[in-house]
Amino acid sequence: MDELKRITETSKYIEEDKTENSLRPQSFNDFIGQKKLKRNLKIFIEASKKRHETLDHCLFYAPPGLGKTTLSHIIAKEMGCNLRITSGPVLEKIGDLAAILTNLSEGEIFFIDEIHRMNHLVEESLYPVMEDFELDIIIGQGPSAKTIKLPVPRFTLVGATTRAGLLSSPLRDRFGIIEHLAFYDVKELIQIANRSAMIMNISIDEKASEEIARRSRGTPRIVNRLLKRVRDFAEIKDGKITYTTAKEALNALEVDSAGLDKIDRLILTVIIEKFNGGPVGIDTIASAISEESDTIADIYEPYLIKSGFIARTPRGRVVTEIGYKHIGKVKQVNKY
Repeated sequence: MDELKRITETSKYIEEDKTENSLRPQSFNDFIGQKKLKRNLKIFIEASKKRHETLDHCLFYAPPGLGKTTLSHIIAKEMGCNLRITSGPVLEKIGDLAAILTNLSEGEIFFIDEIHRMNHLVEESLYPVMEDFELDIIIGQGPSAKTIKLPVPRFTLVGATTRAGLLSSPLRDRFGIIEHLAFYDVKELIQIANRSAMIMNISIDEKASEEIARRSRGTPRIVNRLLKRVRDFAEIKDGKITYTTAKEALNALEVDSAGLDKIDRLILTVIIEKFNGGPVGIDTIASAISEESDTIADIYEPYLIKSGFIARTPRGRVVTEIGYKHIGKVKQVNKY
């Protein structure tokens, strides 16, 4: 299947950087949801400031679009320091890491997105940095090679990952603060939709906010993306997002009442019609819809499982009764 952009894709589009930054909360008061996490972070930050120390290294793990990067911005602002941002795949060599670390100022926040995708040599070089704020550099080759310890200003590393299970234990154990971001409920997503509409200077009624929120897969990034597309439909009409306009726009975008798009529904339909509802392996599903198995496992499957449409069993994936009902199919007696 062609790699087309999905309106319900949780990963960020490259061109969304500018608009997403304008909607990004600037403080914990603006940040909606994740109440327990926010409460804990406020305490940790205030305690660090009171002791005049840097904040412990933080690790945030969650599916894309739930606010990991936003939290790094807020932490930097609350600590009153600068934020340096990079990503795991960019740090290919130890020299790449050294170039950033040696240019950090005391107390800065160093944010690494998708930290599980770092080169393992770069990862191992981070260990002494995180513990002792010293970077081990090898100079020369062969018998004449020697190691020097390069001092690094005390800083806070904030790591973000969508695949916590791929992090090595030595790296994970060096984070003092480890937090998980949960999916958002509809009430929280309604607040996010209303806040974003206000920033975008577009009028929206409560029922329209609720309709967009219900179809947003529990993810703020998708709320904002759907809101922007619904706004386009509204501006062609009377400039106000009403329930009728929102429903019409979302149906045109093929995002149904549960937030599933055509690919999600195709996966459910294929399992039901070709494999009697399962169990069926992920590789078989991938072949049936001409998609990569990793793409299904990382992008499509998590929400289908979270919403109860698919169950993962030792023998493979199975469509649940909820999945049958949503697709409008009658569940047959499973021959397995």
